Amino acid sequence: MHEGHLLNDARAAAAAAQGYLAAVRSALLDRVGGAGRVSAAALNEHQHVAHGFAWAATVAEGLTALAAWADRLAGAGRFGETEALVLRIGFGEYLSQLGSAIAMSQNEYFRPADLGLAEAVRTLLATPAVAALVAGGSTPETRRVLAGHLREGRMPDEHLDETLDMVRDQFRAFARERIAPNAHAWHLQDELVPDAVVAEMGALGVFGVCIDPEYGGLGLGKLALCVVSEELSRGWLATGSLGTRSEIAGELIAANGTPEQKRRWLPGIAAGTILPTAVFTEPDVGSDLASLKTRASRTGDGEWSVSGAKNWITHAARSDLMTILARTDKDAPGHAGLSILLAAKQRPADGAAFPDAGLEGSEIAVLGYRGMKEYALSFEDFRVEADGLLGAAEGQGFRQLMHTFESARIQTAARAVGVAWNAFDVGMRYAEERQQFGQPLAAFPRVSDKLALMLVETVIARELCYAAARHKDSGKRCDIEAGMAKLLGARVAWSNADQTVQIHGGNGYALEYEASRILCDARILSIFEGAAEIQAQVIARGLLAS
Repeated sequence: MHEGHLLNDARAAAAAAQGYLAAVRSALLDRVGGAGRVSAAALNEHQHVAHGFAWAATVAEGLTALAAWADRLAGAGRFGETEALVLRIGFGEYLSQLGSAIAMSQNEYFRPADLGLAEAVRTLLATPAVAALVAGGSTPETRRVLAGHLREGRMPDEHLDETLDMVRDQFRAFARERIAPNAHAWHLQDELVPDAVVAEMGALGVFGVCIDPEYGGLGLGKLALCVVSEELSRGWLATGSLGTRSEIAGELIAANGTPEQKRRWLPGIAAGTILPTAVFTEPDVGSDLASLKTRASRTGDGEWSVSGAKNWITHAARSDLMTILARTDKDAPGHAGLSILLAAKQRPADGAAFPDAGLEGSEIAVLGYRGMKEYALSFEDFRVEADGLLGAAEGQGFRQLMHTFESARIQTAARAVGVAWNAFDVGMRYAEERQQFGQPLAAFPRVSDKLALMLVETVIARELCYAAARHKDSGKRCDIEAGMAKLLGARVAWSNADQTVQIHGGNGYALEYEASRILCDARILSIFEGAAEIQAQVIARGLLAS
């Protein structure tokens, strides 16, 4: 297919997918939109189709992002045969899913029949550009040719701009040289990312990517943050995730802190000498922050006293700063009484992981996502300085946090893309090295199919992540876009990790092989920073209200 025709077809097919999505939305509103308003009770009752709508929207936006990627490369004279194959296969696969079934999990599918969309599907598939891409997009032949390109090292172009390309090159080299060779041993030994590596990351600017240069940061945007997180996570998820807590704390303080709080905390966060941890989640509460029970109250000397329990607190022991979400007004219902406290803490000392008075913690043993460790924390009259209330504003915690969650979820999507790349890299290398029946595994169609589709889906997830980052950088609200990026990125990371284990066969199940670690790491991505089901609910509710 001629380049111009292919690009035109991709644009037309992406538009047709958006038209189909409008039909899905209309059909769903018939069930949940009584009296012109979306009913929360009805949305929960029809959760399967509501979440199916969110997945359909995510797939459609993925196609839009992929088409935009192709257009940008074509405009720069960088759209070649490999890129054309990625575009064709991606559109062929995802358009087919829209017209038949979309996997929401391993055993849950959203099908057009669930909302009586037979006519809308016929309209979608009858669109000439859609018909052409479904018929000739993802075929055994196109996948075979793309796999051949990949075996020759002909990877799809990833050009952004001069600055971001330099950022990518720098962090890819760092991950390749300092992280990837050691990551599996660190994982197997359940060790923290070494202090020396953390210091090197700090010197490179990992922890201050988005912090203003006035406070020692790089002053770059969320797109740069995605590139950095992606490349570090391609080496090991733990190193890509170290910056997440700094991003959360940095944005919370930069957007809401008093001048004194900014001067005190932001330079150290940017330099990596102050390592923050996010202390939000509680036992039996999870994403239902309105039910949060940890209390903070003023003492006679003006300090804050914190009491309560927190769970799944990442990197808690080695951190220097806790951003604690607590209820400061016990009489205010739901979210209204929540505030964020900036609490200094000590690192482990004299054999105690948590030497501060009023704070105890116990490690939670986990399958993967090691390198920072997870903890359950218990606060009992733990003291926070009098000026520790974020922004000196009580009752604003939930609002402050929701704004920051957009960035955290975009960054999590970038981490997922990095894990997906890692899975592809390891699977590709093994498929080339492993000989069976006189030829490398990569020569067998079922293996080369896996590799081609792993690559294509990773590019789509990456471009959706970048699209969300650009949206955030433009200053617009992007909770829906961030949710879509995380939703798809987590699925692709898990799928790629699973396929890499399959390519390895029995060796993929052995602890000594990297594939086993990647699988364990990938599994957490659809759970933390808002589970996949929470993301789908947020997306559906937001799109129905728009």
